[in-house]
Amino acid sequence: MNIREYFEIHPNIKYIIFGGKGGLGKTTLSAATSYWLSKRGKKVVVFSTDPQASLTDIFERNIFGKGEVEIAPSLYALEIDADKRIEEYQESIKRKIVEMYGEVPLEIEEYIASASAEPAMAESATFDAMVELMTSGKYDVYIFDMMPHGHAIRFLGMSQILDAWVDKVVETRKKASEYGEVAAVMSGRGSLAQEDAILSELNFIRSRLDFVSTIMRDPQHTAFFYVLIPEEMAILDTQKAIRMFGEFGISISGVIINQVYPVELLNDPSTPEFLKNRIIMQQKHMKKIRELFSEMILGIVPMLDREPKGLEMIEKIASILYGGA
Repeated sequence: MNIREYFEIHPNIKYIIFGGKGGLGKTTLSAATSYWLSKRGKKVVVFSTDPQASLTDIFERNIFGKGEVEIAPSLYALEIDADKRIEEYQESIKRKIVEMYGEVPLEIEEYIASASAEPAMAESATFDAMVELMTSGKYDVYIFDMMPHGHAIRFLGMSQILDAWVDKVVETRKKASEYGEVAAVMSGRGSLAQEDAILSELNFIRSRLDFVSTIMRDPQHTAFFYVLIPEEMAILDTQKAIRMFGEFGISISGVIINQVYPVELLNDPSTPEFLKNRIIMQQKHMKKIRELFSEMILGIVPMLDREPKGLEMIEKIASILYGGA
């Protein structure tokens, strides 16, 4: 089965995720898939959750931080400005603290500033934007160039941890209510009503994490493709990803092999020896990929003679992968 047949067999797919390590072509394949589906009458948005990826480069359009930009009829792209999102998040936290406690203590101000400097904050901001987009209902199909799988696994783990934590807080809160106790929080200035406000915020965060977890476990509406190239580390990474996501009840829909040198070049006398050696090496890895993933392989994309940038090249890749618009 190829990837086009996959979509024909699964006509209700609404969410498409491309996973894999950076530099393997996830963004390119995400863009090509969004282009192909838009040509088939779907209103599509493609969104990168990988800070190393750049839809701006792929589409050759300045879309960074500009919201949902129309690239072509029925095709939109979104590239988030994580720094701006973090700043907005900081301000929202401060507003909530002021609403509950009347002021933002200096130590809390310093904590918010230091926490926002953590690399994970950029991932969290991007993740939050992803959930907002997915729940907007504005598009027929949502395509995501996912963050490296280690970060994705961490978010899935966060959902489970937060579930247990919030459940415990709810249990404690109910006991306090039953016995008529008034709990003090934040240096004795709080109340049960304030605790409820905090609990409401935690439940909101949990609901967003749970939403994504549920979506990723829904094979009827979600396709999760893993991208790899014919190199040993990429093969090992894919094996690890399949195992790790499987532990969370998430199945990989299929794998796409990218950046494969044409074997025909081996018979061309003008092909440099260096390139021939690379092709031979790749073919050894291709044999291993076929042995390990067999029926999971949904597509093979060759190494192209120039960078995959601009709609012309994206259309070419879509044609290779899907057999034409």
